[in-house]
Amino acid sequence: MEARFNFMQAAPGAYGAMLGLEKYLRECGLEQRLLYLITLRASQVNGCAFCLDMHWKILRASGETEQRMYSLDGWRECPYYTERERAALAWTEAVTLVARDHVPDAVYAEVRARFSEKEICDLTLAVVTINAWNRLMIAARTVPGTYQAESAKAAH
Repeated sequence: MEARFNFMQAAPGAYGAMLGLEKYLRECGLEQRLLYLITLRASQVNGCAFCLDMHWKILRASGETEQRMYSLDGWRECPYYTERERAALAWTEAVTLVARDHVPDAVYAEVRARFSEKEICDLTLAVVTINAWNRLMIAARTVPGTYQAESAKAAH
């Protein structure tokens, strides 16, 4: 695969705006490991090779178990995820695939039972942000494999 363009160099203002979203999300109060899980799950749904490579590495560096990472695509059938994580993963998929079902009420009820209104807003912003990254990386055909994850200590 050959990269098409480098949006970080061609549009540094847009790249800076995306980094601003990332900064907000790091400080919003949601658990970092939960944010890492949903970014990997959205990247799986979207098939973003660059983001898959990046988020696997970030999860591993943060201390996530191999079992939970390898099973993420089948999270509904696995006992490794908390009810809060399950609600967040369902929300992630519904928001990522918004054109399919327009985020069903049942999924909202599930997430509302486990997250405050602010947390739902932050969770939604996290999903929107990773979807934007996925679309940018896929459109640019950013070549995967070069990302180096921070150490677990530095990632928190």
